[in-house]
Amino acid sequence: MLGASFVAYFAYHAVHGDRGMLAYLHLQQEIRKAEITRDLVHAEREILEKRVSLMRPDRLDPDLLEERARVLLNFGRKDEVQIMLQRPQALPPEIAVN
Repeated sequence: MLGASFVAYFAYHAVHGDRGMLAYLHLQQEIRKAEITRDLVHAEREILEKRVSLMRPDRLDPDLLEERARVLLNFGRKDEVQIMLQRPQALPPEIAVN
């Protein structure tokens, strides 16, 4: 009876303990979420690096320059139609503009 109790105790903690199988599966799930976040941040960084490279003085992209000037100075042309959208409440205003 004592041997069976030891086996049951260790079997239970092998599955439900702090370092058991369920904790291992939970940790693997957190690792997958972190990898997805890393990939999203990496992709966003590549996009931003590409946009920054287009704004370098040695090879300035006129379209991007015009776009940024229009956003920052709030300019538009006479023949353009502007549609005002509400910003999402979750994003700060400086993020929602870009």
